[in-house]
Amino acid sequence: MLNFILNPNRDPLRILCLGAHCDDIEIGCGGTLLRLIAEHRNAEFMWVVFCSNNVRAAEASNAASSFLTGTTKKKVIIRNERDGFLPYSAIDVKEFFEELKTKFSPDLIFTHYRDDRHQDHRLISDLTWNTWRNHMILEYEIPKYDGDLGSPNFFVPLSESFCAHKADLIVKSFPSQKSKHWFRPDTFLSLARIRGIESGAMESYAEGFYARKIVM
Repeated sequence: MLNFILNPNRDPLRILCLGAHCDDIEIGCGGTLLRLIAEHRNAEFMWVVFCSNNVRAAEASNAASSFLTGTTKKKVIIRNERDGFLPYSAIDVKEFFEELKTKFSPDLIFTHYRDDRHQDHRLISDLTWNTWRNHMILEYEIPKYDGDLGSPNFFVPLSESFCAHKADLIVKSFPSQKSKHWFRPDTFLSLARIRGIESGAMESYAEGFYARKIVM
């Protein structure tokens, strides 16, 4: 298996993280972000969450700060779109994407899986591809009741410590979600273990992504 080495054309590496809901980025690519921050200390981050309310917005802001610890240049945007109704706010969301495109030019974009069964997730994925046409986009996955996990084709190997830290930060950062039966550290660790098996990760864990276009 050939290894993919992230070698941006410029320094620092600029990373855009997009999530429909307040914990999506952390669940979908939190371990990868922790690894990238450790390897690229001067990376710049734009972190955008679309659906929130007063309680969840505060949690999301604290979570982003925790995951981005050690970075020197970052901007976190928490919007207040209505959870579950994002496609019905599509015009406003599309306009935000167009505005964001003029303010931040990323080297790497993390967004939702195009075939995710959650309508909010699919809209963010679609608009990501509509907006950035010549960028590296990695679509992350979210475990959920719908059972829509697929077969990722891009893997980021992770140490057990990165995965444990990710799971710990998620659970601590979002106390409002603890009543959900799936919102547990073992959920996040289990999926990372499976992706580690599929990718032959040396340290047993990985996060899986969908990379639809990569040019060498």
